[in-house]
Amino acid sequence: MTRLRAVQALSSGTDELRAQLDRVPRAVTLCNAGAVPAPGTAELALALILASLRGIPESARAQQGGAWIPRVFPSLYGRSVLIVGYGAVGSALEELLVPFGCAVTRVAGAGRDAPRGPVCSGARLPELVADADVVVLSTPLTPRTRRLFDAGMLAGMKDGALLVNVARGAVVDTDALLKETHEGRLRAALDVTDPEPLPPEHPLRTAPGVLIAPHVGAFTSSLWPRLEQLLRRQLSRFAAGEELENVVSR
Repeated sequence: MTRLRAVQALSSGTDELRAQLDRVPRAVTLCNAGAVPAPGTAELALALILASLRGIPESARAQQGGAWIPRVFPSLYGRSVLIVGYGAVGSALEELLVPFGCAVTRVAGAGRDAPRGPVCSGARLPELVADADVVVLSTPLTPRTRRLFDAGMLAGMKDGALLVNVARGAVVDTDALLKETHEGRLRAALDVTDPEPLPPEHPLRTAPGVLIAPHVGAFTSSLWPRLEQLLRRQLSRFAAGEELENVVSR
């Protein structure tokens, strides 16, 4: 592909594409979809939180078995939520959490100010996970974030906490997560897994307290019109020799 000059990803994550672009014989501009997938991903993150906290999987299994088992489940109202990776998805999720009165803590690689409050540095993550009822992962997958939530980080989470991953499966150490869920100390709601697709017999599928969606966070009916708008803008910019949007690397 000697004439290739630009690649437009239709997702926010570009970790898989970057590895392939190393084979291209000339410099290529790589762009991601920016904030376009964020609303759908944030919407699913909220759905996973609510479904897991309110015992929707248990109710669905009881329905299939013809059982009626009323239980009291925890509420999202007033809970402490830690968002790890405060970009487009993280900020969109915080907007959805506003009606629930959650105490939101924001974490990114480097600390900064955001419209809804300060964003903490990633260096503070080990201390911050200890106070969170819900931890949401929405960080890109990089060498620095791969296995970020390893056995030590997961052990630092409070008893009964919920881990929600809408980032990439490899941000979490799967074996360490399996140990925590089998012991009943943590719950997990995952839109992404490692490996992915998850094999039919993988132990994560039957782990107690684990809810899994098949990596569908961004893919809603409203995604495609927004992607088409992005592609039209990018093609116009490319034809005019202008700087492209959402440049990830060159």
